[in-house]
Amino acid sequence: MRFGLICELSVPRPWGPQSESVVYRNALEQVRVAESVGFDQVWCVEHHFLEEYSHSSCPDMFLAACAMQTTTMRLGFGIATCVPEITHPVRIAEKAAFLDCLSGGRVDVGTGRSSTWNELGGFRARIDDTKKSWDEYVRVLPKMWTQERFRHQGYSFSMPERAVLPKPVQKPHPPMFVAVTSPGTEIDAAERGLGCLCLSYGGFDSNAKRFDAYRKAIRTCVPVSDMINEQIAAVNWMHCHEEGALALQRGNDLVSAFSSAAAQTIEIKQAYPASNYLEIGQLGQLRADPLAPWDAKKIPDGLCIGDPEEIIGSLKRWEAAGVDSMVFLIQYMEYLPQEEILRSLRLFGKEVLPHFTARPAVAARSLAEATA
Repeated sequence: MRFGLICELSVPRPWGPQSESVVYRNALEQVRVAESVGFDQVWCVEHHFLEEYSHSSCPDMFLAACAMQTTTMRLGFGIATCVPEITHPVRIAEKAAFLDCLSGGRVDVGTGRSSTWNELGGFRARIDDTKKSWDEYVRVLPKMWTQERFRHQGYSFSMPERAVLPKPVQKPHPPMFVAVTSPGTEIDAAERGLGCLCLSYGGFDSNAKRFDAYRKAIRTCVPVSDMINEQIAAVNWMHCHEEGALALQRGNDLVSAFSSAAAQTIEIKQAYPASNYLEIGQLGQLRADPLAPWDAKKIPDGLCIGDPEEIIGSLKRWEAAGVDSMVFLIQYMEYLPQEEILRSLRLFGKEVLPHFTARPAVAARSLAEATA
């Protein structure tokens, strides 16, 4: 199993002139320390208009900063929003390829369509069309990266023949993933030969079933390019401390901070009767009973919060379920002091990480290999 970070870049009120700068600098320090102790990937989300929850509107810029301050970390767009009112597909292709060149071929591209009314409504996106546009994007992005010149006449966008530049260092192109929250999206990923970036925090048993369904479905996939990415990356919470009870309390603090910020967002399912947003998104998954007092809530099974031995036990279960990469949220709303976050990372690197053998950096194969 491999390990990484995912950065939400949440910024709590009250806001001052340096509020965002402090959060960004702290996150970059976390990335540097994570690489030094053996982590090998960092993902950065894309969000718009979500006050406090995530001030991460330009993940490509954050990832470029990571590229300049690391040497081995893979750099993941987690996710690039595939909605034409938000981002033209050419811009996604250009940004990913540019970062791939800067980093020497370390980019992963997560794709998705967003799920909050704040974001999609703010851009006046066609809510009922987002799944169609996502499907179109994941089919054209590989062509933009691999064809000398590209043109397209499609459903969500059209363009005359142009050279989409630069081209990525990785061949045939950077590995592509799909953000998986709602049940069934893992099958959408598998059918297209795309990696699974599972954003369903915790909940081991339910996610293990989804991973199994993904592995079965990808065996008969019709890939969107000449590359099949079979990698499962699962997002999780992590806080490691020698005293398990203290780690649990600090983990509760982090999850509580996340839930508090998430409460001011509105999922599409809550605001708009869209037929393609039937399931609750990731923002509501951590608090099954939002009216219960916090001390009555249970941290979902499978979260990596505890002492080193407890975390090793949880990770062994995820590894047995077929997870290739575990990607951790380690801070939220700057709730924990930076020194505690860095201490947790270093303890994890010393006591937990040596118990796991790294899998290949990119679990991908060509179409020719898949059909041989």
